Amino acid sequence: MVLTGCETPYGTPDRTATGALAGGAIGAFSGAVLGGRHAGEGALIGGAVGAITGGLIGHSMDQEEQERLRAEAPVTYTRVEQGQPLAVADVKAMTSAQVSDDVIISQIQNTHSVYHLSAADIIDLHNAGVSEKVINYMINTPTTVASAPPGDVSEAPPPPQSEPVVVAPGPGYVWTPGTWEWHGRWVWVGGYWALPPYPGAVWVGGYWVHGRYGWHRMPGHWR
Repeated sequence: MVLTGCETPYGTPDRTATGALAGGAIGAFSGAVLGGRHAGEGALIGGAVGAITGGLIGHSMDQEEQERLRAEAPVTYTRVEQGQPLAVADVKAMTSAQVSDDVIISQIQNTHSVYHLSAADIIDLHNAGVSEKVINYMINTPTTVASAPPGDVSEAPPPPQSEPVVVAPGPGYVWTPGTWEWHGRWVWVGGYWALPPYPGAVWVGGYWVHGRYGWHRMPGHWR
């Protein structure tokens, strides 16, 4: 069990959980040995104490990431602490501070950050040492990060704008065209390259439909 350890949902090591697992196993063994005739009770108590201690040790390792980020990028640290959306520069700063991929992705999720990365942005992220895993997640945030669906709009959306299709950042990407969104007024959101979530996935573009109470947005999705 100690050697197996734990992983986060992203497949990366969960150091707090691993510390608790290791501490619990060691504590249980020590409790059983010291407990003698009451080995079962000793193992239970030792396991509980060991798990707490190991968990705290693992958490302290996560604290080291926070301390590095606060020292190297105080502005980004403040944004993370306040739950503000993360800019591309913040992701680069977190990578520079050796914050793990799963923590970066978790922060992107929790802050509902959305990115429309150009080919130049992706190259810049690569050069900054940001992992392929994080970059791919950022590319797909327009389709993975939930946003509040707009209500019915009385004003019809303008005709679609023509826009240039920039060079794909790599093989396998699919171009998703731009669209009009309602934010108190009509705002054109440009198209972007997205990486399909699974082989053979097809992007079905969103569109506006006119109903009884006005215009309503049907969001795009992968099929």
